[in-house]
Amino acid sequence: MWPDAIRAIYPPSCLACGEPAERDYGLCGACWIRTPFLTGLVCDACGCGLPGEGRTNDGLLCDDCLRVARPWHKGRAAMSYRDNGRRFALQLKHGDRTDLAGPLAAWMATAARPIVEGPMRVIPVPLHRSRLFLRRFNQAALLAQRVAAALGLDCIPDALVRRRRTPSLGGLSREERFRTLQDSIAANPARIDRFAGNGVLLVDDVMTTGATFAACTEALHAAGASRVCVLALARAGKDD
Repeated sequence: MWPDAIRAIYPPSCLACGEPAERDYGLCGACWIRTPFLTGLVCDACGCGLPGEGRTNDGLLCDDCLRVARPWHKGRAAMSYRDNGRRFALQLKHGDRTDLAGPLAAWMATAARPIVEGPMRVIPVPLHRSRLFLRRFNQAALLAQRVAAALGLDCIPDALVRRRRTPSLGGLSREERFRTLQDSIAANPARIDRFAGNGVLLVDDVMTTGATFAACTEALHAAGASRVCVLALARAGKDD
């Protein structure tokens, strides 16, 4: 009785625009069309969409991943970084919309299921302590905790640390991003025993060139992680 009464007073609304929706934390029809979910064929390393049809992504790589060696094993993303994909990522990161973390992580968990093997540890990309102080939360950690819950995996939110504060990567070239992040991320010595010898699902909000994921993956491998896969909320393309 009470749930029906509450629903009558507060009907489900669209996560993107606030208009009526069929269920809580869902999307209305118009916003669903404007949300670029990555389904069908995707790159097995970064999760970006690929042309064509098929049932398996094993071994299929986009042009970027054919050209640039990825230190991780496999990767996926829930959506492209455009339209509502970009809007959700920016609202979570800069708009204090932490309420978005749950439904966004549910979409990410769906994208990640094909690459999850065994009892993997879910680890977020870290923020430097100065940025964490200013922002008050790490959006990657919020997503990682909820992805882990959806997949029934353990999350280690402080497994990685930023050794130094790096400048914003926006506007930098691929080479500049990789150079900026070199040796900037390391494993937390107090947490190594929780993931050494195990597979890791590394989580971030947006993947652009893959420089951040690469720096984190190298730190995890150096600390003894057996297999690293990456998962992003949104995958940015060449024109994003």
